Amino acid sequence: MRRSRTRALVLALLAAVFVGYALLLWQGPWWLDGDRLRHAQLRPADGVVITGFRTTLVALGAGAVAGAGLYYTDRTLRHTRERDREQAEIARDGQVTSRYVEAIKLLASERAVERLGALYALERIMRDSAKDHLTVVEVLAAFVRDQASVEPGTEPAPAAQPEESVQAALTVLGRRPVVQEPFRIDLRRTDLRGADLQDARLEGVRLAGARLEGANLIGAHLEKAWMRETRLGDAWLNRAHLEGAYLRGADLRGATLKEAHLAETRLLGADLSTAVGLTAEQVDEAVLDAETRLPH
Repeated sequence: MRRSRTRALVLALLAAVFVGYALLLWQGPWWLDGDRLRHAQLRPADGVVITGFRTTLVALGAGAVAGAGLYYTDRTLRHTRERDREQAEIARDGQVTSRYVEAIKLLASERAVERLGALYALERIMRDSAKDHLTVVEVLAAFVRDQASVEPGTEPAPAAQPEESVQAALTVLGRRPVVQEPFRIDLRRTDLRGADLQDARLEGVRLAGARLEGANLIGAHLEKAWMRETRLGDAWLNRAHLEGAYLRGADLRGATLKEAHLAETRLLGADLSTAVGLTAEQVDEAVLDAETRLPH
């Protein structure tokens, strides 16, 4: 109803403009200079004035029509571009969804090469589609928990490093694009012994009860990570960022902490009795308690 009313008003306005223009073209010369123009028995001088006025008015009218045409054409082009952009976005979303579904199917494959392809396809989706970033991150974390879980109270079999697809998932998580994430990546109670997480971005990650013995965490970003009772024996933590991390009861025996950033790192009850490279300055920055075990 509102659109019909607006259209009627526009048509009425156009009709009024057309009538006004016709009257101006017909009587305009006399309205403008009626004191000197005759209404009958016109002289050549009168004809020159009238013709000049009407020629100017016609030129102005033609310019106005051309301007209106350009404006309408511009609006039409903008509307077409917007519609094309929306259609392209819909088609792109459909392609991303198809790729995502196919990657999820391949994650369950028994063939390692197909699982690897699925993981790197998810990484590509995460980089191509910002709105799918959070979903992909949660799927990757769930995959790691599923493939490398550690049951409480059990001792996993000896392992030098994670299975290849688990390492690939960790690598993708560690180099994911910088996006505000409203959750912590959940890798609790996972067996990540010997994992390569050098320079990985894992701020705020939940690693409580995880096994990270011998892991390469050189330069890793673990600010405000939740690492209660995490086992980090013989892990490489050189230059690792552990500011504000929670490591109550963590096992750091034999871990290398050279130049590790320990500002406000809570090492309550942690065992660093045989840690390597730990300095008095690092200890002063950390938060300790009576149960924290430090090197002699």
